[in-house]
Amino acid sequence: MHTPTIGFIYPDHAAEDDYPRAAALLGAELPVAHIYGTDLHAVPELLDLGSPEKLRHGASLLAAAEPDAVVWACTSGSFVYGPEGARGQVGSLAEAAGVPASSTSFAFVEAARALGVRRVAVVASYPEEVARLFVDFLADAGIEVVSMSSAGIDTAAEVGTLTPDQVLTLAVTNDHPDAQALLIPDTAMHTLEVLPKLEAALGKPVLTANQVTIWEGLRLAGVTTVAAELGALFAERSRHVDH
Repeated sequence: MHTPTIGFIYPDHAAEDDYPRAAALLGAELPVAHIYGTDLHAVPELLDLGSPEKLRHGASLLAAAEPDAVVWACTSGSFVYGPEGARGQVGSLAEAAGVPASSTSFAFVEAARALGVRRVAVVASYPEEVARLFVDFLADAGIEVVSMSSAGIDTAAEVGTLTPDQVLTLAVTNDHPDAQALLIPDTAMHTLEVLPKLEAALGKPVLTANQVTIWEGLRLAGVTTVAAELGALFAERSRHVDH
């Protein structure tokens, strides 16, 4: 039986240990290749981080794993390009990798659609200027952001040090009653460990960057895997969220 292999291009180092955690739960191979840039949540640096040259390099690092799909595991390094630019970004990545490709920004859109979610709250670690671009990206896909909070954290490395309790507090204090789901968009944040607590506390689906990135890679490879520990997105569902 073929074990699905999904390759991830991950910027620098922060919360990449979410991937082996998920691999163990899902019975999949989830190799991670690292690319490097200035560790700053600012638009010029993020545009450089997601450049075609760097993503081609990431794809070349994953080639030996023979992945079924490849995902650019960075939300801000994809949505800063805008919807059209982000589409071109994953198109170039697919061409370089020779397999279907996506990015975390599109993973959020596809995950929300899979859950039937149209109205969301966004809890962003980024500075507000960057977080607003994610709101615009979601709006282009028909997803209404009913509230957006910005923690104003400048670097991914700092985000990676947030504890499960700090992540839980960020989520609970910045949810909105009109939101059908809560979105936490930074792949630098450790979230897989705390997902069950987040959803239990909020009583709604929570979509986090590393969670949706992994789900999107499996979706591209045509794989459906149930793992309740990874939240509503990976749970068996008999109904969608009411619109």
